[in-house]
Amino acid sequence: MTDRTIAAVATPRGVGGIAVIRVSGDRAVEICDKIFSGRTSLKSAASHSVSYGHIVDEHGERIDEVLVTVMLAPRTYTREDVVEISTHGGISAQEQVLHALIRAGAYPAQPGEFTKRAFLNGRIDLSQAEGVIDIINAKTALSQKNALSQAEGKLSVKINEIRQALVHLAARMQVAIDYPDEDLEDITIGGIGEELSTQLCKVEKLLATSQSGKVLKDGIKTAIIGKPNVGKSSLLNCLAGEERAIVTDIAGTTRDIIEEFVNLSGVPLRLLDTAGIRETGDAVEKIGVERSKRAVDEADLIILVCDTTRKIDEEDRVLLDMTADKKRIVIANKTDIEPVDADNEIFQNAVKISAKTGEGVDELARVIKDMYSIGEIGQNDQVLLTNMRHVAALGQCRDALIRGRQAVNDGLPQDLAALDIYEGINFLGEITGDTVSEDIVSEIFHNFCVGK
Repeated sequence: MTDRTIAAVATPRGVGGIAVIRVSGDRAVEICDKIFSGRTSLKSAASHSVSYGHIVDEHGERIDEVLVTVMLAPRTYTREDVVEISTHGGISAQEQVLHALIRAGAYPAQPGEFTKRAFLNGRIDLSQAEGVIDIINAKTALSQKNALSQAEGKLSVKINEIRQALVHLAARMQVAIDYPDEDLEDITIGGIGEELSTQLCKVEKLLATSQSGKVLKDGIKTAIIGKPNVGKSSLLNCLAGEERAIVTDIAGTTRDIIEEFVNLSGVPLRLLDTAGIRETGDAVEKIGVERSKRAVDEADLIILVCDTTRKIDEEDRVLLDMTADKKRIVIANKTDIEPVDADNEIFQNAVKISAKTGEGVDELARVIKDMYSIGEIGQNDQVLLTNMRHVAALGQCRDALIRGRQAVNDGLPQDLAALDIYEGINFLGEITGDTVSEDIVSEIFHNFCVGK
């Protein structure tokens, strides 16, 4: 119900220097003024001004010393009157101020309700709203940059350009269908097919960014594999910058898969430290080895660790053969120790690293950047598709346009082709929210945090 004035803690819950409590709705200023004690009333405060004072309870007892920012519609995040109360960051202070607001007439905000109101009030479209949550969840500078572009509407502009072109085409076709005997602007079969091909190309160009977008948003699922005691766990700890995995000289220490998200010089990696893959009679270790093999099958990238202080043996070669058809980087680890078989071709072509000292990590990052063209992603301003809902809708739009073009080329009646074009238009509308169902809208905002 958008006629209610809502309130929520907008900063992460917990102890900090300050916390911000956001209030939005027609009664935002009135409600906040009831619990505010300062030199002047908040009702007389200018828009986008800050007032100093205290929040008090119903008995006039001070709860906390605060700064209150008043922002009047429509120049606010929700396009409603918004008040933000900056309190001290203690949990008790936050809860007492929020409870005071609710007692004064505010309603607790639902997850994502502030951004949902921004969408419903026309400040942003649905793809921009999803860009907001991607900014919050971004783990690297590149993913944050792409999410910001989406939140600013760059994806929406591209989608709307395609959609408007298709709407114009469908309208011209509909006029020709409805008034076949009128002397109207000629729209030829060839012209329809050409326009459909043009817009189809734009759709496919956007879809082609989804792989890079997936890398930016979710990270590269990377399995670190190797035979026991080659330094897999040490490499995970080195890349993570902390002791995430147990490291000992005892073979078979790692029994289960350890997962860690790492930002490696701008490269987002979902690292999986696996059990050493070998034949073993230990029942528990055998389960770990089987899980490691499944991780190899599911991984986007394999980092195969070899030990330069030991000669390449049959166990190494089995792993090299097992991963021959996968995206793979071979690591020659323990370069801080004198190598045993430095001239071996496998070591010569490997990325040389010391997981103990960190030497060679920058080179590993460079190799991965080149492999996934991550450097190119950072250098251009294109918007990458990172949202699977967008990818699915664009894929369905592409299929509809292909069917429409085929209908035109096959000489079928124009109204059949027009149906496919309208279907494509609707799928594009799902991305921006023009044709999306209320259930989908509710599901999207339900995934937001409370206070955003």
